[in-house]
Amino acid sequence: MENGVQEPQLELFKTETNNNGKADLTSTFADNMKLPIHRWYRYTAGFSGPWVRELIERENGQNVLDPFGGSGTVMLEGEYAGINSIGIEAHPYVYRIAKAKLSWQIEPRNFKEAAKQLLENAKSKKVNKKEYPKLIEKCYPIEILKKLEALKEAWFESTDDTVVKELNWFVITAILRTTSPVGTAQWQYIQPSKTKGKVIDVFHAFEAKLYEMVQDMQNMQRRYPNATKSAIFMEDARHMPSVPDNWADLVITSPPYANNYDYADATRLEMTFWGDIEGWGDLQEKVRKFLVTACTQNVTSLKDKANEILESPLLTPIRKEITDVFNELAETRLTRGGKKNYHLMIIAYFKDLAEVFHELRRVTKKGCKVCFVIGDSAPYGVYVPVDKWLGELAVYAGFESYEFEKLRDRNTKWKNRKHRVPLHEGRLWIKG
Repeated sequence: MENGVQEPQLELFKTETNNNGKADLTSTFADNMKLPIHRWYRYTAGFSGPWVRELIERENGQNVLDPFGGSGTVMLEGEYAGINSIGIEAHPYVYRIAKAKLSWQIEPRNFKEAAKQLLENAKSKKVNKKEYPKLIEKCYPIEILKKLEALKEAWFESTDDTVVKELNWFVITAILRTTSPVGTAQWQYIQPSKTKGKVIDVFHAFEAKLYEMVQDMQNMQRRYPNATKSAIFMEDARHMPSVPDNWADLVITSPPYANNYDYADATRLEMTFWGDIEGWGDLQEKVRKFLVTACTQNVTSLKDKANEILESPLLTPIRKEITDVFNELAETRLTRGGKKNYHLMIIAYFKDLAEVFHELRRVTKKGCKVCFVIGDSAPYGVYVPVDKWLGELAVYAGFESYEFEKLRDRNTKWKNRKHRVPLHEGRLWIKG
C-alpha cells in the first residue's frame, strides 16, 4: 500500500452471519445508511442507530455517554429520545463530522440558502491553480479537481455564521469520495490504481447532498419537536475533563479494534484536500498522537518502553497472559517479511483501554451499565482474547462484573485472509 500503509486484518463493513444463520447488523453501520441524518456520512466503523435507541429505552438511560463518539450515532439517538447525551471523540476530523451532523436542528432554510449561494459562487469561479498535492492529483482528473477547488475557494470566502459554514464544509467533504473516479470507498484506504464505474459530477453531487440534508432536517425536526441537544467534545477517552464525576448511567460505545487499521489514514484524502496536512507523514502529529493505540503506525516510539508498559499497575489482572502473547508476537515477527510491531501494538492497546476504564469509573454512576461493541484479534495468527482481557481490566478499574454476548463469527472464509484463526465480534456488557 502507498506510503507503507498496512491493510487491515479485519474487515470494517461486517456482514458475516450469527449463530442463527442470519446476518446480525446491529454492530455495523449498515442500518444507518437508510436513516435520516445518520446516512449523511458513511462511518463504516460505527454501529446501528436503532439498536442504540432500543438499548436507551430498555435501560431507561437518562445520561448516556459514548467515549468513542465516532460520527455521532449515540448522541443523535439520545437527542431523538429526549435524554442527555455526551460524546467524546479524539480524531479531529471525525469530531468535526459528528459536530456537523449534530447541527441538524438549525433552521434548514438558512442552511439551504447559504449552500445554494456557495454553489453559485463556485460555478462562476475560474480556477487557475495548476499544482496540487500528489495524492489529490492521483484521485481526480483536472476537470473534476477544478470544480472541487472552486467549491473550496468559495467556502473559504464565505461569511456565513459558524454552524452554517461548517455544514457547508461537511457537504463538500461528504462528496469528495463519490466524485473521484478511483478507489476511494468511504472510510477505506485509498487505491489510486483502481477505478470506479460510477462517478457523480461535482456540482450535481453537491446539490444532491444538500437536498438530502435539508429534507432530513425538515422531516426529523417535525418528527422530534422536543429533541434535546447533545454535547460532543474533542477529547481523549482516557481523560474526559468535560464529563462530570458520576454523570453517566449508560455507556454505549465501540473502541477501535486491535486490528492494525490506521484510523488516522482514513481521512487522509479529506485532510489533504483541505490543506490540513501536506502528506501521509503529517498524520502522526495531526491525528495519531491523540488516538488510542490500535495500529503499528502508532508504536515506533515504544520500542524502549515495552517493559515499562508490561509492568504498569493498570495491566495487573492480565499481566501474565499479555506478557506471554507479547513474547510470542515478538518472536513470530522475526520470521515474517514485514516484521510488524504487533507485540508493541497489543500491549499499548490494552494499557490505553485500561486507562479508559479507570476514567469511565470516575464519570459513571454506581450501577451504570456499559456496553462495548468489540472484536477479538489474531495478529500473525497469535490469538488475543480481547473480550476477556477488557472485561478483566474493567473489573480491576472498579466495575462489578462483565459478560460477553457473541453476535457473529468472523474470519471463517479463509480466502485471501492473513491467518486462519476463527474470530468473533459481539458486545461486552459491564455492570457498574
